Amino acid sequence: MNALAVFVIVYMTISISIGIYAAMRVRSSTDYILAGRSLPIYVTIATVFATWFGSEAVLGMPATFIEDGLGGIVADPFGAGLCLIFVGLFFAARLYRMKLLTIGDFYRQRYGRSVETLVSIAICISYLGWVSAQIVALGLTISLISGDMISFEWGMAIGLGVVVFYTIFGGMWSIAIMDFIQMMAILAGLLIVAYLIAGRLDSGVMTVIDHAAAHNKFDFWPDMNAAAILGFIGAFITLALGSIPQQDVFQRVMSAKDEKTAIRGTVIGGCFYILFCFVPIFIAYGAIMLEPALADTHMGEDGDPQRILPEFILAHVPIAVQVMFFGALLSAIMSTASGTLLAPSAILAENIFKEAFKLNDKQLLITLRGCVLGFGLLIYGYAYLSSSAGHSIFEMVENAYLVTLCGAFVPLAFGVYWSKATNAGALISIALGVTSWAVLEGLNLQMAAHDQEMMVPPQLAGLGMAIIGMIGGSLIPQINTKKAAV
Repeated sequence: MNALAVFVIVYMTISISIGIYAAMRVRSSTDYILAGRSLPIYVTIATVFATWFGSEAVLGMPATFIEDGLGGIVADPFGAGLCLIFVGLFFAARLYRMKLLTIGDFYRQRYGRSVETLVSIAICISYLGWVSAQIVALGLTISLISGDMISFEWGMAIGLGVVVFYTIFGGMWSIAIMDFIQMMAILAGLLIVAYLIAGRLDSGVMTVIDHAAAHNKFDFWPDMNAAAILGFIGAFITLALGSIPQQDVFQRVMSAKDEKTAIRGTVIGGCFYILFCFVPIFIAYGAIMLEPALADTHMGEDGDPQRILPEFILAHVPIAVQVMFFGALLSAIMSTASGTLLAPSAILAENIFKEAFKLNDKQLLITLRGCVLGFGLLIYGYAYLSSSAGHSIFEMVENAYLVTLCGAFVPLAFGVYWSKATNAGALISIALGVTSWAVLEGLNLQMAAHDQEMMVPPQLAGLGMAIIGMIGGSLIPQINTKKAAV
């Protein structure tokens, strides 16, 4: 058994042990979902950073940058990082004061049970793509580390099993502890690998920057035509706005010990995420400069750009650096996977099952753990089907939040900032937003089969219809009521 395989076994064992330790601190549903609302700022920053820094940041994003340049990653890290900053600046304080357990509770308090149920279902659906991307990356990583002795499918099963285990036991407590430890591993591992890559290149970091600039990789803005501009905006707002009404973001903000910690931790975590994402991009780009054969192999029609970085590490760096890199990679994936596994489970238990079955807090805690297990099994099937269909990790992540952009963001934003928003407005907003997006998405897929594409991205049209639905659905009944009174 090689050193990397031993390291993975030790790492997984430590993860499980932390989950069992954290379980001793869980005495209520609030402890399980929000770590007792007690996290200090340094842990809050770590958990917020870990919200997004997963497989797509280490494997998917660098591959997309190599193919499409800076403009190709407008959704992530720019959209995703700004989402966290927007949450910290515009939503954290107002939501923290409400003492909510889940983001779904906001919709119930502001609009009523029907809106809560619809939005909760939409949020749960949105997590399928995101968590699946992490599990696919776990399978790929474990398979590579084992030298393909462990198949991709078994790698997914093993990785998911460990994440499910420590999340079931410790909930947000285990996630918070693991996030802090994993953030340290990510920083150390990736910075050491970046330093090694820079040392092997003439002129170090500037060699990579100059090469990328010469090949137009820093071109960010789209072509100045309507279709390109709308596509650019659509990609950006999918994560920048669509991931705001998400339980994993919410639970990290609400787990902070006080309101100021929630705001500062979220903004700092978001800024740090955007900046640090360029470290794995630098590493991957430097790797193909040092080993052009990797680009030739994996940038072709049958290649997989996501394998460039891990294959370079396995073939061209000392074993100690391999351990550091794969430790960082496993940390990034597992920290994101655990948080995004708990999030939909909390929504299902708190906002769907609690009211339906009249659960007390003890029963809710049991239901929460059952939901984690059930959602984990569902994710394995979805991840297997997505990878079999050829979807990249980056694509799974980018597409994950289309439904919440069109169905959940507008009721949240208007509910927080517009006093005239009503239950009817929220219901019409959800109906118009999701329906128009789904119909246009179907038409867009048909057009894509004939090498055509809509000028207006379906999610942008869905967002526009959701806004129209909210304003019209809220104001028209009020106007009619005033007329009737006169």
